[in-house]
Amino acid sequence: METPERRARITADIVARTGLDEPTIETLVRSFYAKVMQDPLLAPVFDAHITDWEPHLERMCAFWSSVALLTGRYSGQPMAKHQPLPVDAAHFDRWLALFERTAREICTPAGADHVVERARMIAQSLEMGIAGHHGVLLMKGERYRLPTGDGGGGAEAAA
Repeated sequence: METPERRARITADIVARTGLDEPTIETLVRSFYAKVMQDPLLAPVFDAHITDWEPHLERMCAFWSSVALLTGRYSGQPMAKHQPLPVDAAHFDRWLALFERTAREICTPAGADHVVERARMIAQSLEMGIAGHHGVLLMKGERYRLPTGDGGGGAEAAA
């Protein structure tokens, strides 16, 4: 059974090893989403679903606190929220590139490595879930592509 004391020790260890803490997570999240809001590929997806950014940013701070620091602040179902979105491998690649760039700007090298590793796992999981939601089973090395209107779409091997 997870105790509050044990969770606090684990979080303290992560903070000590990575230099990450709640203020750094908040700076990372807000800086990252400032880039997303300006990105020509990602901004339209977010604009179609988010009208009030502050609650979203607060939720994302709680999410990344839970993911990076194991604080348990987030409770939600990210897969269910992402499955209906019109996104594919190109969106995840851009999301990861922006996230990694922001993490390297904001965090210590160890902290950036820590959050980027988790971001890559999250992106892969979400991409697989979205593909499955659309009836596409991704095999190792395949990426999900949105249908193009010409019968295309589905999975393709990663280059």
